[in-house]
Amino acid sequence: MSRARVAVGTVELHLPDVESLKGKRHILKGLKEKVKHRFDVSVAEVNHQDAWQRATLAVACVSPDARHANEVVCKALDFVETLVDGRVIDIQIEIL
Repeated sequence: MSRARVAVGTVELHLPDVESLKGKRHILKGLKEKVKHRFDVSVAEVNHQDAWQRATLAVACVSPDARHANEVVCKALDFVETLVDGRVIDIQIEIL
């Protein structure tokens, strides 16, 4: 029996140009959709939901191969870095 591997990556963002929660939600919605569509991963905001200029997104990939899951999540997080109009504060990746 094959075991599924899950790679989870988080990226903490500073969004200095955002002036409201509504503006933040608009930016994150588009960002999450682009990442989901391009990499076929799950994406969710997991921290700083009530802060205007901060966000933490989690990206998850399930695969029978840990190396593949890690590669997909790494590429997705790199893609987030290229799209975000702000600064990446922290990135973490974990294989489960």
